[in-house]
Amino acid sequence: MPIRGGLDFAQEQVICPGYGKNLERNELSQWVEHVTKQLIEDENEGVEEDELRPRKMDSTESPGSVPVQHGWSNDGQKVEEPGLNLLTLLLECAVAISVDNLGEAQRMLLELSQMASPHGSSCAERVVAYFATAMSSRVINSWLGVCSPLINHKAVNSAFQVFNNVAPFIKFAHFTSNQAILEALHRQERVHIIDLDIMQGLQWPALFHILATRAEGPPQVRMTGLGNSMEQLVETGKNLSNFARRIGMYFEFNPVDNKFGNIVDISRLKIRRGEALAVHWLQHSLYDATGPDWNTMRLLHGLGPKIITLVEQDIAHEGSFLDRFVSSLHYYSTIFDSLGAFLLGDNSARYQVEHCLLQREINNVLAVGGPARSGEDKFRLWRSELLKAGFTQIPMSTNSMAQARLILNMFPPAHGFSLVHGDGILRLGWKETSLYTASAWTSLHP
Repeated sequence: MPIRGGLDFAQEQVICPGYGKNLERNELSQWVEHVTKQLIEDENEGVEEDELRPRKMDSTESPGSVPVQHGWSNDGQKVEEPGLNLLTLLLECAVAISVDNLGEAQRMLLELSQMASPHGSSCAERVVAYFATAMSSRVINSWLGVCSPLINHKAVNSAFQVFNNVAPFIKFAHFTSNQAILEALHRQERVHIIDLDIMQGLQWPALFHILATRAEGPPQVRMTGLGNSMEQLVETGKNLSNFARRIGMYFEFNPVDNKFGNIVDISRLKIRRGEALAVHWLQHSLYDATGPDWNTMRLLHGLGPKIITLVEQDIAHEGSFLDRFVSSLHYYSTIFDSLGAFLLGDNSARYQVEHCLLQREINNVLAVGGPARSGEDKFRLWRSELLKAGFTQIPMSTNSMAQARLILNMFPPAHGFSLVHGDGILRLGWKETSLYTASAWTSLHP
């Protein structure tokens, strides 16, 4: 039985000022796709192109796919010349950084800082401004040998909630994962959910509401929430406990102010025998939420959860600087296109999402990320690594697909969001580019 839409969706939906048609004359991501093709061929001989760009949506993968709507108009409208010049200079700068020509890169970055503004009217100018800022941090940190940006959790959480309101991506992660967890925990009387980066816990009230109305009665639910701030974890736990009390469901919350992959004492997770264990992980690039990938995998394997719900961004975090630059430029150009299609350039919500979330992610991928900086390789695709480690994929159900469709119905359908159900995975993207994937896994072999 799918999680019902009405009340739960209404609890999250917020009408955003400036929400309306603003289809730009260009598609930035389409031009980026074209102009970086030669760069990929020149700089990465022997590397498959598709490894460096977000995965393309294929609406033929499933009869349930939402048709893709393509961005270029019949008369060949495209990015205007100022935008082309900015992006060309940005690409030249990336090449200079990749060969450690930092002096020339700094010269180009100074030029870009005078030409591009995050308040610009075009997606191209805004993207270039944020990428130039991240690349400036990269150059400065290369000279100084340090890179440890501070995290303003309050600003990040506020912007994350706004992103949840104005775009379908976070709701897609929440409700498809909730549906998979609901199905996996059917008729379980004692449930333990571990959220590897709980933040404000926005997704859980919807699941609690459905669990509380089960025909067989609500289960006992315990939740372990991991995060970087104990103050925030305590506040999240208090809010979830109050909600559970109002709906008459037994609930315990266990805050853990650590990264999952850094945990040495497994008793901090308070695992109890006889509980059905679910692990949820909504990945992002805002900061390193889980620590070393190899230890995160080791702990997941040791826990033996009944279900792992995994939502991944279709973006590369490993490889050389140029690899990550090309992948992230494709990815974030597409995100900016999707926001620019229905939010005006001076919309405060759009600026908050771009400035507090997307800028931080771009900076983290380019200025902080990479094995040369972190001292370790990151997994390219966690779902592939889970398969290698012996986990079994649980195909996302037609009910999960129905949840995703309900989410997209909350947003103007003509603006090009794409949904594909194939290979047991759900993919959400903008037009033909996949941006987020949702999958489910178990360590219990059938």
